[in-house]
Amino acid sequence: MKTQAHNILFRMFIISSLLLFSSCDRAKSTDALVEKQTTTTTTTTTTTRPKPETTAAIIDTADYNHRMLVLSNNDTSGRWPVKNQPYPLPGALLPYNRIIAFYGNLYSKRMGILGELPKDAMLKKLKWEVAQWQAADPTIKTIPALHYIAITAQSAPGKANLHRMRMPFKQIDTIIDWAKSINALVFLDVQVGHSTVKNEVATLEPYLKLSNVHLGIDPEFSLKNGEIPGTKIGTFTAADINDAIDILAKIVRENKLPPKVLVVHRFTQGMVTNYKKIKTVPEVQIVMDMDGFGSKVLKKSTYLRYIYREPVQFTGFKLFYKNDNKKDWQMYTPEELLKLTPKPIYIQYQ
Repeated sequence: MKTQAHNILFRMFIISSLLLFSSCDRAKSTDALVEKQTTTTTTTTTTTRPKPETTAAIIDTADYNHRMLVLSNNDTSGRWPVKNQPYPLPGALLPYNRIIAFYGNLYSKRMGILGELPKDAMLKKLKWEVAQWQAADPTIKTIPALHYIAITAQSAPGKANLHRMRMPFKQIDTIIDWAKSINALVFLDVQVGHSTVKNEVATLEPYLKLSNVHLGIDPEFSLKNGEIPGTKIGTFTAADINDAIDILAKIVRENKLPPKVLVVHRFTQGMVTNYKKIKTVPEVQIVMDMDGFGSKVLKKSTYLRYIYREPVQFTGFKLFYKNDNKKDWQMYTPEELLKLTPKPIYIQYQ
């Protein structure tokens, strides 16, 4: 427990340091600028984009059930596969693909590999990771994704006094163009600060109407009692997560799209409450993503405690190129992660 507490405190220290990047070279990226961009560029974002991998026009339920059973990795507890789940709409990404995502923000080299490396080097490394996963598990198609932090939590309150900053739409356009060059998915990640999931996700609807754009939400930076992001680990209730699901489901229905994937980050008990009340619908596929860093023993323990024991639908696992390789630690390999129960179907590298 001391090791885990140390890990969380160290993580919070790192996070608080990263949040300071907003004050450097970002004067033009104020909320006012982003709000202006929202009104001037929204109509230009719905251009033709690459379509995600899809399944047949009709879901083969026997095949779907078999794939979910394989993902459960012979779980004997009765938790996995999760019972009483609706079948997804046709065109669902999961469980037919494993998603390998690079995470980050273009304003910072310290928030993840996506912003740390130049474009070409980053995309080359992503394709290499995809190939490693494909070789480790040839039974499922492996596809790349760019997971971009589109709304970042901030230590400063900002003009809206909500401790969050919305990235300019031109940056999101850049990420979508990069993804198009390698036929990758895009995830737009939201750190709400003192705002709400409903209000922040709504600003991204023009992008979420694109068939290859999906959503991530991060309870770590949802501070409901006025704390400054980075000084405390935040939380989402099931109602917060359901707000995101409702928005995505409505977009899917109105635009006749394949299901959206929703990634929810988690590495503590308190980050997600009332998990049994998280709704599952045919329009949205939910991935609970183990987001902690540290030793293999600690990460596996976190996965078992908060992802395995509180099943929602699908699972993910986050790997840190730097923070998982500190001290005498070593980052998990694809082969090692495939031994977990259940097998993660979404892998994120930071």
